[in-house]
Amino acid sequence: MAEQLGAPRFLTVAEVAELMRVSKMTVYRMVHAGELPAVRMGRSFRVPQAAVEHLISEGLGEWGQASASGR
Repeated sequence: MAEQLGAPRFLTVAEVAELMRVSKMTVYRMVHAGELPAVRMGRSFRVPQAAVEHLISEGLGEWGQASASGR
């Protein structure tokens, strides 16, 4: 339903860790350092999916841009 309304999608720390192929502790460190935005919900964090996608594409640098353009 949230996707139908155009609301942002949020990921758990475990989902972010899996996508980025890092440990959950690394994700927590990134959140606490301000490198990755997150919303605290109770005792856990939720990370906007768009922020994770941006961070991954930023990390790819020129290679990711060439890949995205179909070269």
